[in-house]
Amino acid sequence: MKEVDPAATKRAEAFRLWTKAPMPMLTLFKTLNVSPLLKACRRGYKFNMLLCWCIGKAASQTEEFYLLPAGEKLLQYDRLAVSIVVPLSSGGIGTCDVPFSDDLAQFARDYGGLTAKVSETGQAHDLSGEYMVIGTSALVRHEIDGAVNIWAGIYNNPFLIWGRYRRRFSGARLPLSFQFHHAQMDGEEAAAFLDLLQKTIDRFKRRN
Repeated sequence: MKEVDPAATKRAEAFRLWTKAPMPMLTLFKTLNVSPLLKACRRGYKFNMLLCWCIGKAASQTEEFYLLPAGEKLLQYDRLAVSIVVPLSSGGIGTCDVPFSDDLAQFARDYGGLTAKVSETGQAHDLSGEYMVIGTSALVRHEIDGAVNIWAGIYNNPFLIWGRYRRRFSGARLPLSFQFHHAQMDGEEAAAFLDLLQKTIDRFKRRN
């Protein structure tokens, strides 16, 4: 991670306009076809892990994800991680940052081992100083359309929230929300990321 001059990036104007805005976050909503992931679950993969890997994969191909506004600074990263909310064995919840790997098997091993450790110890696994962390929250017991998250000026990272997928005659559908800082990306880049997320999920059709 390093600090970069916003004026030397293509986010210069957006950074100038939005870093001091009272509410610089935007939220987009999209319904995904997650049927290919359910088929992949038959091979022993967990649905949430697969979706988190797809998020990391799509983000890794979106250059705006490697830049993060932090106060009046713009930080540049060369690695991504996906943060998962983990139920703790002792009660309550914790967070676990899983480094993204293009290798699905490696990501699955890291996901399983790290989330289990956080659940057992109650200690968060935090990679925010080394990785650009993409937040996620899965409310899998409930059918929701998404959420507009709070913003306190502390956590500027992109954040995705989803609930339980819904089975339809046309396949399984999953509504989710994607919140992001406007200085990091515009709606066009955010929408393109969500389209790429769906295409990444669709590629599992060829894996099955």
